[in-house]
Amino acid sequence: MNRPAVEVADILRAQGQGFLDRYRASFDFQQRQAFRAIQNCRTAALGGHLDACPPCGFQAISYNSCRNRHCPKCQAQARQRWLAAREQELLPTSYFHVVFTVPHELNLLALDNPRQFYHLLFTATAATLLEIAADPKHLGAEIGILSILHTWGQNLLAHPHIHCVIPAGGISHDHSRWVHPRYPGFFLPVKVLSRVFRGKFIAGLKRLYRRKQLRCAGPSAALANEKQFRELLRRLHRHDWGVYAKPAFGGPRQVLRYLGRYTHRVAISNHRLLSFEGERVTFRWKDYAHASQTRPMTLTATEFLRRFFLHVLPKGFVRIRHFGFLGNRFRAARVKFCRQLLASAPVPSAASHVPVADAAIRHCPHCGTVMIIIQRFTSEQSLSRFSYFDTS
Repeated sequence: MNRPAVEVADILRAQGQGFLDRYRASFDFQQRQAFRAIQNCRTAALGGHLDACPPCGFQAISYNSCRNRHCPKCQAQARQRWLAAREQELLPTSYFHVVFTVPHELNLLALDNPRQFYHLLFTATAATLLEIAADPKHLGAEIGILSILHTWGQNLLAHPHIHCVIPAGGISHDHSRWVHPRYPGFFLPVKVLSRVFRGKFIAGLKRLYRRKQLRCAGPSAALANEKQFRELLRRLHRHDWGVYAKPAFGGPRQVLRYLGRYTHRVAISNHRLLSFEGERVTFRWKDYAHASQTRPMTLTATEFLRRFFLHVLPKGFVRIRHFGFLGNRFRAARVKFCRQLLASAPVPSAASHVPVADAAIRHCPHCGTVMIIIQRFTSEQSLSRFSYFDTS
């Protein structure tokens, strides 16, 4: 893939200090850390190494990556390693993709209480799927769920939702057989999922509020009044919540390709950025309200950065989780058991499907030979002696 013309780091370096001066009071430690990491990614500030090509003698400097999980440039290697590990756990069956979304009226609570809110979103979606799937009226089986949190919409505003990737079927309650969905291309009823999800999430919000674990400040300060909070929940209870089930897609190879689009995304990739003209940023977005048309959106640099940093997650918050028979505690044993029930050979090794590209390997632009590291340097060491080398 070609290098994008504009990167988030370019906007940070040009307008970041003014943005930080304006929003410093509302920035938490994780946001400041992500800010500095993205700003310094692959620059002399993080140090680097001098590479050389043994056959032709070409030399070039490579600067270190920040490896921050919110950096648009640092996700490729992490994604490849994760996919290679997950391939060992895929089952020889088709998979479904179900998306759970909360109403936009709750966005302010999500931004004020990200850890509690997003954890509740994970637990409510998983509990909903496990409960409905266990009901003999619908499937009558224990299922496995891989859940991925996204907090943004295409316009970079808050839009918390969970992507769930689920094998088509599950383990019967007596553990004697694999239970397949009753109808081709259909997994669980969306309307039932929506209502149960709504009930579980609202119950969870009430519990957090009653225990005084929800922060209501700033734009959401009115919700500190219990009467206002209960009125909000009553309004939310009158409408169906957003649950969308996509058609089933293919076996392990297709699942890995599909997961690669969702697992290690950040709020916006550098390749969606179209231009940066000092004060204004233009990027490409899909307008789902108008037949998913692709449109350009232009924001001031300050507003663009404000929206981008809304999606920095709390420290240590896990945004990819497993539930049901894919739960971490007994995943390996249950996956093996599921393969036996499906009467199929194990999925081929990762090397045959998902070679892990090592982005640290650099090839000589002149002869194509793999270059070797001949010297490492820290950010404190002077780079002036390397100034005559190509740093492209």
